[in-house]
Amino acid sequence: MDFITLLKAVILGLVEGLTEFAPVSSTGHMIIVDDMWLQSEAFLGKFAANTFKIVIQLGSILAVVVVFRNRFIDLLGLKKETRGQGGRLRLTHVIVGLIPAGVLGVLFEDYIDENLFSTETVLIGLVVGAFLMIAADLIGGRKRKVETVDQITYGQALSIGLIQCLSLWPGFSRSGSTISGGVLLGLSHRAAADFTFIMAVPIMFGASLISLTKNWQYFTPDAFPFFAIGFISAFVFALFSIKFFLKLINRVKLIPFAIYRIVLAAVIYFVFL
Repeated sequence: MDFITLLKAVILGLVEGLTEFAPVSSTGHMIIVDDMWLQSEAFLGKFAANTFKIVIQLGSILAVVVVFRNRFIDLLGLKKETRGQGGRLRLTHVIVGLIPAGVLGVLFEDYIDENLFSTETVLIGLVVGAFLMIAADLIGGRKRKVETVDQITYGQALSIGLIQCLSLWPGFSRSGSTISGGVLLGLSHRAAADFTFIMAVPIMFGASLISLTKNWQYFTPDAFPFFAIGFISAFVFALFSIKFFLKLINRVKLIPFAIYRIVLAAVIYFVFL
C-alpha cells in the first residue's frame, strides 16, 4: 500500500480514537469521513471496509483496559483487599448490562452491516440521539444522584443495557445512549461514563471477535498494514480522549455534545447531501 492509503488508516484511527468514548458516535464519524472523503470501500471492498471500522475499535478497547486496569483487576477478583467486599461494582453488574445489546447485536449483525452503514442513517442517529441526551440532562438532573459506579444497582445496570440497544443504529452512539440512560436513572454523569466505558470492553471485543471470525478472508497481506496502522492510531488517540473526557463530563454534561451532533448533521445534510 502507498503512503496516502496508509495515511487514510491513520486518519480513520484518529477519528475512532477521539470519538469512541465521547457521546458523538465514533462509527457515525468514521462512516461520514470515509463516505465523503477517504472512500476505503474503493480499495478494500464494502464488507472489508466495514470490518476495518469494527476492528480498529480494538485499539480503543485496549486504551480503556489501560486506563481502567485497576478496576478490571478488581472486577475479576484479583485484588485480595477488595475480594468479597459489598457495595462495589461487580462483574455480574456488567454482564447484566451487556445482555440486551449483546443478544440483539448477534441477531441483527448482518442486517446492520448491510443496511445501516451509510451517511443518511448516521444523520438520523445523530439527531435522535442528541434529543435523548438533551432529555437526559433536563430530566435526569432533577433526580437523586448515584455518585459513583460502585453504587449502581442490578436494575439500573439492566435498564442502561436496554437503552444501550439504541446504539446498534450507527450514529446513535454507544456512550451517548448509555450515559444518557444512566443520567435518566439518577446516576451522575461521571458514574454513567465509568459504567459505559467498563461495559464497552466486553461488548466491543465481542463484536470485533465475531467480525474477525466471519470476515477473516479480508485480512490479506496487502490489507493487513492498513488494519494494523488503524488499530495503533485508534489506541494512541483513545488514550488521550478517554482521560480528557472523564475530566470534562461532570462539568459540561451532555447538552453541548448534543448541540454539536445536531449542527454536524445539519451541515452534512445541507452542504453535502
